[in-house]
Amino acid sequence: MQRSALPRPILDLIRRGTVIPATPLALNCRRQFDERRQRALMRYYIDAGVGGIAVGMHFTQFEIRTPGIDLFEPVLRVCADEIDRYGAQVGRPIAKVAGFNGRTESALQQAKLARDLGYHFGIASMAAFRGALEQEMVRHMRELANVMPVFGFYLLTGVGGIRLPYSFWREVVEIENLVGIKIAPFDRYGTVDVARAVADSGRESDITLYTGNDDSIVYDFISPYRFGPPEAARTVRIRGGLLGQWGCWTRRAVELHARLLRIVDGAEPVTPELLTLSAQITDANAALFDPAHDYAGSIPGVNEILRRQGLLEGIWTLKRDEVLSAGQAAEIDRVCAAYPHLTDDDFVRANLDRWVNG
Repeated sequence: MQRSALPRPILDLIRRGTVIPATPLALNCRRQFDERRQRALMRYYIDAGVGGIAVGMHFTQFEIRTPGIDLFEPVLRVCADEIDRYGAQVGRPIAKVAGFNGRTESALQQAKLARDLGYHFGIASMAAFRGALEQEMVRHMRELANVMPVFGFYLLTGVGGIRLPYSFWREVVEIENLVGIKIAPFDRYGTVDVARAVADSGRESDITLYTGNDDSIVYDFISPYRFGPPEAARTVRIRGGLLGQWGCWTRRAVELHARLLRIVDGAEPVTPELLTLSAQITDANAALFDPAHDYAGSIPGVNEILRRQGLLEGIWTLKRDEVLSAGQAAEIDRVCAAYPHLTDDDFVRANLDRWVNG
């Protein structure tokens, strides 16, 4: 299969580490695709300063692939078109990341479509491989990497992911066209498994680690992961974030990421204030992602922030029973009042009309 050509500025951007929000799906009150507000989200993210945008992942809703709904191609096309158009207008490259789901045959069709639409990278959920042999999953990743550059993805089991042990990652990191891994098991053991696999492979210069652990964003960045005996130890660092939580309050995420990269690069120390900020971000994430109800309100929670800001018309999803959990709105009220420095309401307010109606 023909691989897509990857522009050098895009690869350099990913390797340096950047902010990649996982975009929600914009729907109207009839639960139909709202192209105008989907484009507004792309403009918001780009003006906020992101380096990339991920489309077709959990927050864009896996159900867009469902026969009869058939939104995978329209959503990817609209997002790619607006990212390219608006990115050219502001004069900087924006990485386009497409999410793949399902078994190999289906995922390959999604990958070919994404490649043809100009996406730079794919990111593969392994949720459909529950109970499969490890070698089958590794082969799946190899086949996708033959179509286009890919990210590995360790998805939280609470939203459908499966356990992916060190042995799986140790083979996956040998795939030539693997450029990064989104680490999102919400689990310290799983996070260390991925970091150790990269360190043991010696490919830390080729594979960039991105946190997807929305519950421990700051902690992931400030931790040097070092493995092996002292005389031969290898250190790997997380340099970017590919996060659902960064699908809202994105301006603040970009500012935080710049600070965290200065720490990773040794230009700034870790301070007690930063550790306090880390706990506040985790507290805010609990309100948005709804772990109290097994993450049932995670997509509506992020959508609620965007609705309050005016970027989305409502919090609707393709599943009618997917709504805010009991007490979740009050929790969102609480964290917004407690941590106004985490929000970017003023930034959105100043630009909303231009994004939605431009």
